[in-house]
Amino acid sequence: MYPIKFLVSTLLIIGLLNACQPSVNEGNQEQNCAYLQSGNHNDAFMGGIRLIPITTPKGTFKVWTKRVGNNPTVKVLLLHGGPGMTHEIYECFDGYFPQANIEYYYYDQLGSYYSDQPKDLSLWDLPRFVEEVEEVRLALGLNKDNFFLFGQSWGGILAMQYALKYQEHLKGLIISNMVSSIPEYSEYADKVLAPQLPPEVLKEIMVYENAEEYDNPRYLELLFEHYYTAHILRLPTDQWPDPINRGFKHLNPDVYVTMQGPSEFGIKGDATLKDWDVKDQLHTITVPTLTIGAKYDTMDPEHMKWISKEVKNGRFLFCPNGSHLCQFDDQKIFFEGLISFIRDVDNGAM
Repeated sequence: MYPIKFLVSTLLIIGLLNACQPSVNEGNQEQNCAYLQSGNHNDAFMGGIRLIPITTPKGTFKVWTKRVGNNPTVKVLLLHGGPGMTHEIYECFDGYFPQANIEYYYYDQLGSYYSDQPKDLSLWDLPRFVEEVEEVRLALGLNKDNFFLFGQSWGGILAMQYALKYQEHLKGLIISNMVSSIPEYSEYADKVLAPQLPPEVLKEIMVYENAEEYDNPRYLELLFEHYYTAHILRLPTDQWPDPINRGFKHLNPDVYVTMQGPSEFGIKGDATLKDWDVKDQLHTITVPTLTIGAKYDTMDPEHMKWISKEVKNGRFLFCPNGSHLCQFDDQKIFFEGLISFIRDVDNGAM
């Protein structure tokens, strides 16, 4: 996982609006016009933004969502990673989903930057987050005839756990860059990824790890320079996209550390996700499922491939040039495969 605002492309909106002018006679004019309309949605006044009330054991709070587009049979809810990250890491979807006529929803989970951020750490609990997603689904009017759930990293954990309880509401499930076992994730980090670091770098990192000095500036410098640029996003840090940098800036450390722990080499300490494992339950998932893995990911791509075979109706997408955020560093393959899956499910081909 990773410690890592919504801005619709002006050129895209201008292009689609122009397609709605009477003087234009393109074959897809009617479709483009329909995609831009609010339809039966009641969120037009706020440009698609809704603050949805969420009931929790500690009271009622609000979470931020934003709808883009209209498609009655294809609606994708995006679950960000972290935990405690934001929807910002998916802004690149604006460059692909509208052209594919896919309606999609940005969503900041409770505790994340654009939603309420209560301080009670007991709220950062997987079963509670599952119920939160269900409340969001109901508020947005998503159902088995249109609801695609996309989860990446921690969002993948949340998506799997949601499907195990509520898959009857899903039309399709996408698990991106996340394995089904935290112990196996930790083992992969320790035995496969860590040894790939230069020996002197790994030695210095482990000094800080063993001393639990996770906030030491040198520790963070080593991670960004040698680990993040190899396995989180394969670009020099000075070339990282603005949405990723904003996501890092807006990360809620209380949520992240409570659930994931402070280390980037697996989950350690008393993090609430430390023992999470649903490998033996995956066979009960019957909804069409896409798993996405990347060659340089922090997650074992072979495990992602295995998940696609373990569920009843799965497909695997491999990003050979990608890492944990392959929507950026292997973008063409990522979006071609993702959109193809959504279209196939919508057309009844899966």
